[in-house]
Amino acid sequence: MTEGTEKDPAQEKGKEKGEEKAQEPTKEPESPAGAHPSGEQAKGAVSEELAAERPNLDRSEAKDSESGGEAADGEEAGSVSALQAQVAEHKDKLLRAMAEMENVRRRTRREKEDAAKYAIANFAREMLQVSDNLRRAVESVDAESRKTDQVLENLCVGVEMTEKIMLAAFEKVGIKPIEAEGARFDHNLHEAMFEVEAPELPAGEVVQVMRGGYMLHDRLLRPAQVGVSRGGPKPEAAADPGTATAGKPGTASAYEKPAKDAGANLDEEL
Repeated sequence: MTEGTEKDPAQEKGKEKGEEKAQEPTKEPESPAGAHPSGEQAKGAVSEELAAERPNLDRSEAKDSESGGEAADGEEAGSVSALQAQVAEHKDKLLRAMAEMENVRRRTRREKEDAAKYAIANFAREMLQVSDNLRRAVESVDAESRKTDQVLENLCVGVEMTEKIMLAAFEKVGIKPIEAEGARFDHNLHEAMFEVEAPELPAGEVVQVMRGGYMLHDRLLRPAQVGVSRGGPKPEAAADPGTATAGKPGTASAYEKPAKDAGANLDEEL
């Protein structure tokens, strides 16, 4: 080999040693006491601090959530009470409206029934005058004349039959005569035209009927015009305790207050 190509042994050794040093791992120098910590140590310390503060944060969050829940519960309770008050108010209005509608319905039904029952009242009063004239015609003929005159007898029989048919028609539509003679005077049913001295009779007793009275169902269509006795004992002293006169028409006391209509208290009850 030539000199130019020959390698120096000393250089070869130095080169080998340099390669070995380059292959050896580099070691970090140890930090002396009191030096600043490395990045990993700083992260560990922060993690430990956060872990130590976590319970405090959890407790504060729990307190905040509890206070928020109590506020929400309070608002919910207030809204519920307000809704309950509205429900009670609407219920009261509904009940009042239903009661008013029930009153209107019953009143309308009663007025309809009254209209059906008493619509003929004015017409019936006019027809009562016809019945009165038929009775006067029959009473104007004495019994002797009827016996001696056959034509007059036949005429009176025809008038009596007409009167009976008319009274039967009255009864079909609810018109009934008032039995006044012999009953105690009742200002609700009778109209006193005069008084008669009758010491033997109880005072206030009907002794004569001048014109008959009539009832239309349970209402007075026309009062009976009557004569009343006076001068006798008072009705309370003359009446027997065992005598039952309450069921007869016209036997109510003249001093008693008339009974109220059956439907008068309907609206008050509701």
